[in-house]
Amino acid sequence: MTGQRVLGGASGPVGRSRGRRRDRHGRGLRGDLLPPHLPGHLSRRELFEDTVLDAARALVERYPRRLEHLEVAVEEVPLTDPAPWEESAVALGRAFPADRDHPPRVVLFRRPIQTRCSLPGDLELLVRQVLADQIASLLHLDPEDVDPEAWGED
Repeated sequence: MTGQRVLGGASGPVGRSRGRRRDRHGRGLRGDLLPPHLPGHLSRRELFEDTVLDAARALVERYPRRLEHLEVAVEEVPLTDPAPWEESAVALGRAFPADRDHPPRVVLFRRPIQTRCSLPGDLELLVRQVLADQIASLLHLDPEDVDPEAWGED
């Protein structure tokens, strides 16, 4: 599973360090191109990761004991073709159950999810649905039971 960025797990969410960059060629310390208070400060990947973290936190709060050691990761695209038991369409996420060496892990694929969203509000909803679907497969529940609000149920 190379190329993944693990967003959270048993040790908690991963924080970003946004310090100054090194002094290259004696030109002085370089800062961010856009200040943090402007909308374009975060990249698409960082915005997607923040959306995934928010959705994952809400589900972990809902099932604290069962999802205590869950790791959530983001990859750009699936590294392999779908498994024979998966649909032939591009996967939006995959769930890996816990084994002796690894905790349970859910991987969401950023580009396939973002290409299916035409409006900014659609991204949050689709991330919640994919995350709930993958967690439901780990917990042996229906996705609607894991996150009813993602499907418009109360």
